[in-house]
Amino acid sequence: MLGSLGKLIERQIKKAQAEGQFDGLEGEGRPLPDRSSEAQADPALAAGHRIMAQAGVLPEEFSIKKELDAARKAYASQTDPDERKATMAKIAELEMRYNMARDARRAFMR
Repeated sequence: MLGSLGKLIERQIKKAQAEGQFDGLEGEGRPLPDRSSEAQADPALAAGHRIMAQAGVLPEEFSIKKELDAARKAYASQTDPDERKATMAKIAELEMRYNMARDARRAFMR
């Protein structure tokens, strides 16, 4: 199965090259950014997310994820119990919003 998927992707890339869709892309001629963290991700989904990001149309879950990561980082450095409690409440709310947005995107993309 993976072999046929690889061939399909290769055909799509060659078609896009022939149509000039790769000409003038942002970052052309520069090294690719490190995306080693995406190694375990579905390559087609990861490519779709990169395309959406370049077009500026990422699903809401990605902005929520950034907020969630920042809140978790802040929580780790806080020592005041009241601040930690407020940050934990924010983390819980962001996790709920993130999971809802992720589930909505997954349902839409089926």
